[in-house]
Formats: sequence, structure tokens, C-alpha cells
Amino acid sequence: MLSSLHAAAMAVAALNLAAFTAFGLDKTFAKGGRRRISESTLLALAVLGGSPGAYAARRLFRHKTRKQPFVAQLHAIALLQGVLLAGLAWAFLSAGS
Repeated sequence: MLSSLHAAAMAVAALNLAAFTAFGLDKTFAKGGRRRISESTLLALAVLGGSPGAYAARRLFRHKTRKQPFVAQLHAIALLQGVLLAGLAWAFLSAGS
């Protein structure tokens, strides 16, 4: 049976893969003039934990790199997640001492 930490890591990895894939598909759809993946869907994947995958896809596919307010919203999501992770790490490390 998977530990809670292992299951959480697998879920975050899956979300990052989903975000990466969604950004790549959206770029492909944009080039082909097809119906796009909504920005709200792309941002929702980032909010749920897929920010690293979103950033990796933006860089690799050169997609959504200058579009405002999308870029500012993605940066805000990543900043909030970073603060949350730092707070969790601090709480975890403080509890151990």
C-alpha cells in the first residue's frame, strides 16, 4: 500500500504531466487554428499543483510567455504555492525540534 506522502507525490507528478500536456496541446491547437484550451483550464491545472509543468511547457513550447494577464496570474499562483510550501516546511521542521 502506498504511503500518504508517496500518493501525494504521485498526484502532483500527474498534475504536472497534465499541465505540461495541456500547454503543449494548446500550442498545437493555436498553430492549427483549432479550438483552444481555455486559459482558466490552464490556470486551474497550475493552481492544483501543476505550476512546474506549466512553466516547463511554456519554456519548451514558447507558449503563453507574453500574454497578460495570464502571465501575471501564473506567476501569482507559483508565488503563493512557494509561500505555502515554505510555510509547510517550516512547520514540519519546527515540529521536529
